[in-house]
Amino acid sequence: MFTLKPTPVVGCYELSMQIARDKRGHFAKVFHSDWFKRHGLRYDFQEQYYTVSYHRVLRGLHFQLPPHDHAKMVYCISGSVLDVAVDLRRDSPSYKEFVLTELSTERGNMVYLDAGLAHGFYTLSDSATLVYNVTSVYAPSHDAGIRWDSAGIPWPDKMPILSERDRTFPNLADFDSPFTQCQEPAHGRRT
Repeated sequence: MFTLKPTPVVGCYELSMQIARDKRGHFAKVFHSDWFKRHGLRYDFQEQYYTVSYHRVLRGLHFQLPPHDHAKMVYCISGSVLDVAVDLRRDSPSYKEFVLTELSTERGNMVYLDAGLAHGFYTLSDSATLVYNVTSVYAPSHDAGIRWDSAGIPWPDKMPILSERDRTFPNLADFDSPFTQCQEPAHGRRT
């Protein structure tokens, strides 16, 4: 159904889908609750949304603060992006480390991120559509981020297209993280 590949960031996994391809196009299953449950991943998704981003757009690095923090599953349904996760959990062995994963329709891969990981991406193609599944409902008062250029990430562009909001986030070094690796998930439970 899926293959699960751990990354150097604890709680961040690259998942690859089985894609059925033929002359009509392709078909892929992107979620199966029993499979997620068997692998200890959260599967209690509360919201789903997508973004369309143009070439050189960088979004991130975003997360929600407790008690509205969430696990997230992200995949690309058109185009390609350089996806990034940064560990913000103070007691994690990979605290302040990051992982880069190229997501694309052709590769048929996705990223699963535990709560406490910041997320962002850079659009590599002319445009890209990313789908997000999250385990908590969006809470504007708990929406936060760190600066895109403060975690040592080797972005492919030193002057990407950013939102004003993303320009004003604090640097990673100045962020007083409320996250710990062993905190209980805000919604649902790990099995």
